[in-house]
Amino acid sequence: MIKRMATEQVAVRLAEGPAVGLLGPRQCGKTTLARSLGGGGGGYFDLEQPDERLRLDIEWDRLIAGKKLIILDEAQTWPEVFPRLRGAIDRDRKKNGRFLILGSVSPALMKQVSESLAGRLAMVELTPFLATELTPKIRENLWFHGGYPDGGILDGHNFGRWQRDYLTLLTQRDLPQWGLPAKPQTTMRLLRMLAAVHGQHWNAHQLGQSLGLDGKTVNSYVDYLEGAFLIRRLQPYFANIGKRLVKSPKMYWRDTGLLHAILNIKDERTLLSQPWVGASWEGHVIEQILGTLTATGQPHEAYWFRTSDQYELDLVLELDGERWAIEIKLTSSPTPADMTRLNKAADLIKATRRVLVTRTAKVVEGANRVSCDLDWLLARLQGYH
Repeated sequence: MIKRMATEQVAVRLAEGPAVGLLGPRQCGKTTLARSLGGGGGGYFDLEQPDERLRLDIEWDRLIAGKKLIILDEAQTWPEVFPRLRGAIDRDRKKNGRFLILGSVSPALMKQVSESLAGRLAMVELTPFLATELTPKIRENLWFHGGYPDGGILDGHNFGRWQRDYLTLLTQRDLPQWGLPAKPQTTMRLLRMLAAVHGQHWNAHQLGQSLGLDGKTVNSYVDYLEGAFLIRRLQPYFANIGKRLVKSPKMYWRDTGLLHAILNIKDERTLLSQPWVGASWEGHVIEQILGTLTATGQPHEAYWFRTSDQYELDLVLELDGERWAIEIKLTSSPTPADMTRLNKAADLIKATRRVLVTRTAKVVEGANRVSCDLDWLLARLQGYH
């Protein structure tokens, strides 16, 4: 079994409090991680299954009186469990490590958490596989295949078909159950359009015109997709610098395997010939950086930055009192001009660290700036805390 970086964070939170919510997209490995921490001997319950709900109902008093970890999978499908959890926790607030609640994020789940378990539950996010969790050989395919364990990263034969089936299940079953009012056909059209604008400025009104919807409705639909960990809207960084700034978010697919599959890219050679390949690489790097910080429990804020005269930073990080300016380029031969342009943009926001991420094999590091590949940066961030 591949050890997940978030495992340590979950274990620490369980030792410190009564309950932990492990949230993340379907099929990203939440159940496998949870079972590695305990919950054996009947302590695991899949709440999507009616017979498992009945078993939990019958065994509840015995379970909460015991010392074993209780794992409740897909908890958002059975809201009735949340008041029970609150009551059990409140009866013995000093007893830690009792409940591990797994959920594919949805508005229903977050509503129950906020209403029933506020102050009683620590949240941990699990992503699909990160580069830092994989061997170098497997890691080579991560950008193309994406990180879902069953999506091809461990066995390339599943790529494409698995991703399409995954999105079909989300659009036809999960998203409607979570409250998304769009028809499945409309949601799938929206997903294809979002793939076409990956890495671009977000314009809900423009996208809505193609769907026959207003911008407000499109934004409400995208809220659900963001809650399901499919996409990320990276917000713009604002600073008083005497220049006009671009104020729109940027839209990214969080898993590039899903992006490539929905665009019918069959292999990496085909990917490299696409005009949007740089945007795909950019999104992959951003997600790996933010996923690593999240998995290691490092609080951070992430933005992008661009002025009207084209000074741009792909990622701005507020991390541990420092401001990181990160520029991402799909090249193995970065030039001094690339670093010069990065520095000019970084100076505008008074960045304390400047990083140029490429596919270079050579790391060049100065006092507060570095030209490096993704693996070097992730290793540095992993140990930063």
